[in-house]
Amino acid sequence: AFQGQGGDVNMHVHDERSLLALQGPEAANILQTYVKEDLGSMYFSDFKMIDVDGAPCWVTRTGYTGEDGFELSIPDENTLQIAKAFLSSDKVRLTGLGARDSLRLEAGLCLYGNDLEEHISPVEAGLTWTIGKSRREKCDFLGGEIIKKHLTDGVPQRRVGLVSEKGAPPRSHAQIALEDGTVVGEVTSGAFSPNLKKNVAMGYVEKAHAKAGTKLSVLVRGKQNDAVVTKMPFVPAKYYKP
Repeated sequence: AFQGQGGDVNMHVHDERSLLALQGPEAANILQTYVKEDLGSMYFSDFKMIDVDGAPCWVTRTGYTGEDGFELSIPDENTLQIAKAFLSSDKVRLTGLGARDSLRLEAGLCLYGNDLEEHISPVEAGLTWTIGKSRREKCDFLGGEIIKKHLTDGVPQRRVGLVSEKGAPPRSHAQIALEDGTVVGEVTSGAFSPNLKKNVAMGYVEKAHAKAGTKLSVLVRGKQNDAVVTKMPFVPAKYYKP
């Protein structure tokens, strides 16, 4: 439609490139070894086109972990070379989505399909800040009507963090209840926190029970485990902001 109106836009799926994420407190020191640019001038969410170990890469100082780090879009033919270069340091280890998921949960970051869905508005999720001021005023976009209603009249539920000390960690779809057993919400993500040594979760509860410090319970494997509404992030973010 935009092109039909004379707009200049094209889309290309970059299936000739691969993605590597280098995350953690040593990420900048490791990557600096393989680039000429001063990474100290790159701040959180900054983007640059940089040669990494001689390969043309697109580098952003991002990563869905709450840690400082970089995501590198790399030509397919150079991906294994760069991965091996990083792994030559004893400070770098391969890891998978399980570790990423526990880190993003500790950081209070939403996962689409779990914590965000078509039936959940950004207002309910505590993400109103992602909608620009002028767009919030007009709400003239797909889904704008319900967002305007939530901004004006309030929301029926809110996304909250939960900490539970005992029992198995609550998982997605576990019921959240009052101490008397009345169900007031549902867990959307949950896991054991390696950093806190506690069970952490996020989910949605009725607005009246969303205040930090509210005592609730989560139903896990037929048992009601005590939980407390807790502000997120559970673990402070370490984004680099010079």
